[in-house]
Amino acid sequence: MTTRALTAAQAALAAEHAAVYGYGVVGGRVGDNRRAEATAAYAAHRARRDALARTVRDLGGRPEAAAAAYALPFTVPDASAAVRLAAELEDRVAGVYSDLVRAAEGPLRREAAGALREAAVRAVRWRGGGVAFPGLAERA
Repeated sequence: MTTRALTAAQAALAAEHAAVYGYGVVGGRVGDNRRAEATAAYAAHRARRDALARTVRDLGGRPEAAAAAYALPFTVPDASAAVRLAAELEDRVAGVYSDLVRAAEGPLRREAAGALREAAVRAVRWRGGGVAFPGLAERA
């Protein structure tokens, strides 16, 4: 693997750390009708984070640790804002997995594409609609 793949894997790991933190906020504010969805997303991001830490080690790197806290893109005072935050988290995760798809090869590329797809599907569920090119929306 290349240095590009390691750099992209580290970025994906950082995004997963932030998503896990963000879903802690989402879970505390989201309504009861979406709490199970938030819990499932939290578990999915934790699993991806743990797998990426192993991937970074396999690529010869040292996995970056999670920060104590992360700045949220906006305040989250209620359930509506929590749903917007969840969609934003998924968009950001999809973006870094898009970069990892470009940088990686073989099984890692397939894993990254699967993670991109999962994030895009969760974003659609949270938002109620999708984008033409998940993972590339912020570049449009």
